[in-house]
Amino acid sequence: MSKFFHDTETVPDMTPGVRESYLAAAIADFKAPSSMTREQAAADLGVIDPNEIKATPKEAMIARWVGRFREEKSAEVGDAEWRKGSLDAAHGQVCCIAVAVDDGEINSYTGSEREILEGFFCHLADSFDVRRRPLFIGHNNAAFDLPFIFRRAVILGVQPPLWMPTVPRPWDTSVFDTMYQWAGNGGRISQDNLCKALGIPGKDGMDGSMVCDAYLAGRIDDIATYCRGDVDKVRQIYKRMTFYQAQQEAPLEQFDDVAPWLTQEAA
Repeated sequence: MSKFFHDTETVPDMTPGVRESYLAAAIADFKAPSSMTREQAAADLGVIDPNEIKATPKEAMIARWVGRFREEKSAEVGDAEWRKGSLDAAHGQVCCIAVAVDDGEINSYTGSEREILEGFFCHLADSFDVRRRPLFIGHNNAAFDLPFIFRRAVILGVQPPLWMPTVPRPWDTSVFDTMYQWAGNGGRISQDNLCKALGIPGKDGMDGSMVCDAYLAGRIDDIATYCRGDVDKVRQIYKRMTFYQAQQEAPLEQFDDVAPWLTQEAA
């Protein structure tokens, strides 16, 4: 079995003008929350005179609130909506993929999104051994990494290897999803919390929420380092979950009592 340990970092659509379009839409659509009261609007506006508050109709006070906060709060809303694209392949993009085969070196791919996908797919193809079944190992890779990569490949017209799982179920034999293996179907646990549970050093200096800002700041090398670190961690988690070290160290004599039983069953 060939084990492909991998991790993917994604960001919102970085095409020039896309972020600005989200901000413009948020400004155009900005309105006060439906639950806002006159008193809440007054408090945000700094109006403390009870007579002024009482004399101002609710609609007028809220209109003042909208005029005062349209630019400020709509920018926050628009930016938040744009950033959600990092979790949606239709509105985001891959900014880094890291991969290691078995106990080999961890490689990371950055650059244009097309270059990242082509580099990753070539790495898979070059490492493929027809005699060994491929197993893709990652944290939440069945629900996120592999489908995201596949969908971006479809959008860009970059064909992945035919044997790479694209939209797998977490229990498929082609994948080992450490989140699913630990938390079960529908359950969730972050890789960092899983590392803590297993006594494996967790994240250091960066987490997924910081990738977008790091990308905007041009810190691509930092993202690649972080991505490679996650591959190293998922490899350690996999080995713990499959009792890899114990299997390597187990004396063959422990199987002496099992062999006759297997022989009898076969007969």
